[in-house]
Amino acid sequence: MAKYLLLKHYRGAPVPAGFVPMDQWTPEEISAHIQYMQDFAAKLESTGEFVSEQALAPEGTWVQYDGEGRPPVTDGPFAETKDLIAGWMVIDVDSYERALELAAELSAAPGKNGEPIHEWLELRPVLTEMPTVTE
Repeated sequence: MAKYLLLKHYRGAPVPAGFVPMDQWTPEEISAHIQYMQDFAAKLESTGEFVSEQALAPEGTWVQYDGEGRPPVTDGPFAETKDLIAGWMVIDVDSYERALELAAELSAAPGKNGEPIHEWLELRPVLTEMPTVTE
């Protein structure tokens, strides 16, 4: 088994054809989208492929250590992940091909008018051991 992160972005990926932002969906369309994601997670729980998931709040702060006894530095001149990352799911599957299959299925979550949103998801393997440096 291998773990993969399915990362949902607010923006940064190519815009799918017919894309309608969620702020233009009806409450019923938003509920249907969320239900699809809950059903998807429940299906993966039943197959043993679900590890965890989390939607993220739009608020967030960059933090950096600024030296002993000094308050942390917050924010900075970089892209804010709160503007980019909407949430994530971790799956544990038998193969990369299965991870691709599940990512594609999640990409079909309904949006405006109940149509699949064809959302781009970032699929990243979770490291099982730290890489080593060899000479």
